Amino acid sequence: MPKYLVLLLLCTVLLGCSIANKAGGLSQAKELHANGLIAQGKILEIEDTHWTLNEDPVILFLLEVHPEGQEIYQARTKIVISRIKVPQFQPGAIVPIRIDPKDPQRVSLDIYEF
Repeated sequence: MPKYLVLLLLCTVLLGCSIANKAGGLSQAKELHANGLIAQGKILEIEDTHWTLNEDPVILFLLEVHPEGQEIYQARTKIVISRIKVPQFQPGAIVPIRIDPKDPQRVSLDIYEF
C-alpha cells in the first residue's frame, strides 16, 4: 500500500475519533473533570440524540444545577451512557456534575474516571 494511502487512512481514523469524542460529550467531560467546579445536578429531562458510540447511546440531559453557595439554574449537556447504566440516569435522579468556572452553562456529568 502506498505511503500516502496509509497517511490518509490514519488521518481519517484520527478525525473520526475526534468527532466521536466531541459528539459524545467526552472531550467536554474530560476537560471539566480536570478544571471544573464540583456540584450536583438533578436530571429534569433526558432525550435520545439517536447517536451511539460503541453501541452506547449519547443522551441529552436537561439538568437543574445546584452549585454550592449560588442560585440553582438549568443547563443542558450530552454524554455517552453505558446501555446497562441508562436506568440510573432518569428524571429525578441526583448526579455528580462539573461546571466550567468561566461559563456556567457548560456542564458535564462527572461519571467517568479519566
